[in-house]
Amino acid sequence: MKRYMSVAGSFYPARAVELERYFEHFSEFYDENFKLPNITQSRAVIVPHAGHIYSGYTANIAYRILQRSGVKNFVVIGPSHRMAFDGISLGDYEAYETPFGDINRADGLYEKLKEKFSLGCIEAAHSEHSTEVQFPFIKEYINDVNIVELVYSDAKADSISDIIDFVLEQDDCGVIISTDLSHFYNLDDANKLDSICLSAIEKLDLDMLSSGCEACGMIGIRAMMISAKKLDLKPHILDYRTSADVSDDSSRVVGYMSACFS
Repeated sequence: MKRYMSVAGSFYPARAVELERYFEHFSEFYDENFKLPNITQSRAVIVPHAGHIYSGYTANIAYRILQRSGVKNFVVIGPSHRMAFDGISLGDYEAYETPFGDINRADGLYEKLKEKFSLGCIEAAHSEHSTEVQFPFIKEYINDVNIVELVYSDAKADSISDIIDFVLEQDDCGVIISTDLSHFYNLDDANKLDSICLSAIEKLDLDMLSSGCEACGMIGIRAMMISAKKLDLKPHILDYRTSADVSDDSSRVVGYMSACFS
């Protein structure tokens, strides 16, 4: 069974040639103005999941870091926006459609996660943009890549952290955590709230994360931070911006950030 695209043409271009222009533009602008951090050993990132026109630049930086890792198998973890349910759903798909072609499932990792954590699939939960908007980046930047998709709703951060720990213990496996930050505040208030998230991640301070951060993927962020503390991983904030950088509307903005762990 294939996981077909559900938000192509809305959250990202449905045509490969248009997507390619996006990615080229993101990288060219970055290379002209900044220098990519010299991080080669990251197998875990946090990335945003809004429309590519808004958050794609921020996500693109993280995927260029992942490209250096040489890792070929990733678990993509995102919050459910379309439906509420208990726990975590494991996508039961043999392939994931993208405008660049299909991504195959990481079969060995899929079977291990299904058995070890007793994960089932809630099919309706996987028409989910938080994970899907990552697929074109993954296909573009990582050759011969394979993935597993996890969507969570009412789940415990500790439970997701256990999965992250297990994945990062495997050879040639990595983790992609999907989240946006604050939603629909004015720019000044959004910056203040989002700065709490950024500082908490940089310091791996779980108490600070609970003191004002309003990320929609808060559970995934917390899980990644718990794992980073256990596995002695160092966080690096790669980029932060808001939708106002594209729309010029500072009255109701959404915050985006990317980070990696080395």
